[in-house]
Amino acid sequence: MHQHRSLSEKLFEIFNICFLLIIVLLCLYPVLHVLFASFSEPDRLMQHRGLLISPLGFTVKGYEMVFKNKNILLGYQNTLTYVIAGTFVNLLMTSIGAYVVSRKNFLAGNTIMMMITFTMFFSGGLIPSYLLVSKLGWINSRAAVIIPKAIDTMNLIIMRTSFKEIPDSLEESARLDGAGDFTILFRIVLPLSKALLAVMTLFYAVGHWNAWFHALIYLRDRKLWPLQLFLREILVSADTTSMNNMSSVPVGDFSLYKQLVQYTTIVVSTAPILCLYPFL
Repeated sequence: MHQHRSLSEKLFEIFNICFLLIIVLLCLYPVLHVLFASFSEPDRLMQHRGLLISPLGFTVKGYEMVFKNKNILLGYQNTLTYVIAGTFVNLLMTSIGAYVVSRKNFLAGNTIMMMITFTMFFSGGLIPSYLLVSKLGWINSRAAVIIPKAIDTMNLIIMRTSFKEIPDSLEESARLDGAGDFTILFRIVLPLSKALLAVMTLFYAVGHWNAWFHALIYLRDRKLWPLQLFLREILVSADTTSMNNMSSVPVGDFSLYKQLVQYTTIVVSTAPILCLYPFL
């Protein structure tokens, strides 16, 4: 039966819709601005002021220049390596850690969980972390980017909470059949936590894709740099020297194309991870 709504309820619904539309536009416009700018003609882009609601002309010169830059392709390769290997290590270590502290018959579980939670608020700091990585011989190696971030405390707490919701009867039945902890974890707990694993994969993968600080601190060899470090070099440092390998653009036109390349590089480095979101 259709329920008659009062005028105040209708006004409140209209207000909600308008308010949420404004929020959507505020969040979406920066993305569209960068996308439109990446296809704009560089001379018109430099002269433009104010909102950008469509490409200024149309050109793919920026994309041609970016993909001719060997650093961008190298950064993609390294970032994919860090994302795949790092996310695998993250899921493995976080799952094992969460399983251990979620067991009700593990008496030290709460104490260990308090110690782990403590690291969310207090850490050794950058210098002790650097000295530790240096002593382990990981400076200028991929391990320095992957291993120190093997477990995120918040993700461990989320996974532990989810594991505790699984009925104890399943574990008891498995133990009666002779199953050990690894069998219970990989054959029972994780298969029942597929949605959680998808969320954890998204969190960790996005973190690795956007990561640059650890690479900046620990990596000296440019051959190991992730994509975000090359992006930082182009955007923050305003470095145009790497543009020499992008195209046969005359040296005098570097300043003209620099802004176009910056916008294009943002699109190139962001699009893959945005495409991953709908599947997770």
